[in-house]
Order: sequence, then C-alpha cells, then structure tokens
Amino acid sequence: MRWTKTIQTIDVHCAGEIGRVISGGVLDVPGKTMAEKLAYINEQDDSLRRFLCSEPRGAPAGSFVLLVPATVPEADTGFLVLQPDQAHAMSGSNAICAVTAILETGMKPMLEPITEVVLDTAAGLVNAQAQCQNGKVTSVTLTMPTAFLTHQDVVIDTQKWGPVSFDVCFGGVFYALLDAPAMAMEIKPENARQLAMAGVEIRDLIDATMAVCHPLTPEIKGIAYAMWRSDESDGAVKTCTTMKPGRVDRSPCGTGSTANMAARYARGQVSLGGEVVSRSTIGSEFVSRLVGLEKVGPYQGLNIEVSGQGWIYGMAQLGLDPSDPFPEGFLVADVWGAGRD
Repeated sequence: MRWTKTIQTIDVHCAGEIGRVISGGVLDVPGKTMAEKLAYINEQDDSLRRFLCSEPRGAPAGSFVLLVPATVPEADTGFLVLQPDQAHAMSGSNAICAVTAILETGMKPMLEPITEVVLDTAAGLVNAQAQCQNGKVTSVTLTMPTAFLTHQDVVIDTQKWGPVSFDVCFGGVFYALLDAPAMAMEIKPENARQLAMAGVEIRDLIDATMAVCHPLTPEIKGIAYAMWRSDESDGAVKTCTTMKPGRVDRSPCGTGSTANMAARYARGQVSLGGEVVSRSTIGSEFVSRLVGLEKVGPYQGLNIEVSGQGWIYGMAQLGLDPSDPFPEGFLVADVWGAGRD
C-alpha cells in the first residue's frame, strides 16, 4: 500500500452531531491569523476540505475539525471547521468535540476537576472550561465569540412560502433565524428533510439579497445557515439549524443558540445573567447563559457561555492512493440532493 496523504482523526459526537477531529497529517494552513487561514481555504485552496468531506471518505452529515498551530500565544491550538459547503469560522458542537478529543487523548494534560483549553478561531478566542472526572470530560462550557443582532423582523417575499420574516444574528457565524410555527413547521425528526430543504432554500434567497459582514473581521461574511426555532412549553427553545446540501444539525447548535440569545435579548426575552436551554431536533440539549455586554462595532454585543458534552466513539486513518481517480471526492444527487456543490 502506498499513500500520498495520510490523515488521522479522533471521531467524536457532541449531542449527536459528528465532529471528526484531525489529530495528524496536516501541519498548517497559510495565513498569519485564523481569519486569513479561513479565507485561504475558502478562496484559494479547499482541496483538503473536498478530500475529507466529499464521498467516498465523507458524507453530508458531520464535520471535520482542523487543529493547526495557534496564531496568538494565549491559545492552545488553532481551530477551523470543514463542512461539505465550505470552511467555517466557529461551531459550538465542534469546539466541544475538539476539547473532548484534546483532553481525553492526552494532547493536553487533563486536570481534575476543571481543565481550561483556549481555541484560536477566526471569530476570536474561545475559552473552554472542561469539567473532568475519572479521565472523562463530563461537560464543556464555551465562552463564545461576542454575539450581536444586525437585522430584526426582516421580511423577504418568496414564491413558495410567500412573505417570510427572519432575524439576522451573529453567534460565531451569521444566521438567519426563522420562526417555525409562523410557517406551520414543527421541529421533530420525522420533519427533518422538509425543514432542511426549506431552510437551505430560504438561506440561499436571503444570502443572495442581503450582504452581511463582521464589522471587525471582514473574512467572516454571508449567511452561513438558516435556523428554525420554536418555544417549548417548559421554557426551552427548540432549534433546527439547516445546512447544505440539505440536512439538519443533530445538536442544538452552539453558534445558533448564541445567535438566538442575541435575538431574544433584543426582544426583552432574556436579561443579563439569564439562562436558556436549547433543545435539538433529536432532543439533545445545550445550556446558554448571558454573562456580559460589550460593543462590537456599531452593534450591541453579548457575551454568552454555552455548555454541552461530547463523546469519543472511534479513531480512523484516512489516506490517498496515488491512483485513486477521486482525489477530491465527488457528490451525487441521490445522497446529496439538489443542494450539492
């Protein structure tokens, strides 16, 4: 056997969402900052992302977490998220997967009861406080990138659904937040395909007509996802983040929960010190807390903590035979649908 590329992964899920943490085989990505590294993958060379995320090595569900050398001395590691559509600046579930892998495999010594891991992301430093017991990470609390709302109660006219109202918020990436009950949508597993395809299509319509860009980090731009939301009878928020090519996040979504906290704060539904439970399509939960306020350019920013747990379920080694006819993979509509790249 001869491989021209060899990559090792630690396979983790957080609240059901797969995050395969790359533990070997990639030295670094060009760029002086994590934002520059993100832009390099998305704008200059995304062959690694395609190699990993496309068939036959990848699948529509799940992400690969790329750990690279940090660009600032305060951080333990750099962090990028590779998904079937592009590389993303931040993901709460994938950050929890990364911290779990880093500590449970000894990349950084685990100290009980709490170990701190600092991630250098394109959206800013993310501090993770990992609760540890008997060699296991039992919970991770992330200090998320500062969240803010840019647009509230915007309406877009669509041919399929008529007028659709949404908020735009930043929670580590930009979200269009949709109210599921207002569009006669119910967030539950048997509706996942309908929610996913509608969410991706609405996201594309919004992104084509609305330009959004982070005021301090211009490399972070555009609507990453549309997320459905609805209020539960026990006070929790049901969430359903929709992702290309047409699937839903299995977790409650850390960046989405953070973005939704910004929208709730703007409406007076949560105040400083307040806590909200986010519940995913499959019933798994994150807890979000509003712990501070600060300005982000012209916007009112919110400092939010998100807590959840990850579980290692496997390890893998992926390689590229030089004769392989699909070095960057492929996408076929039977699995990837009309939303394929």
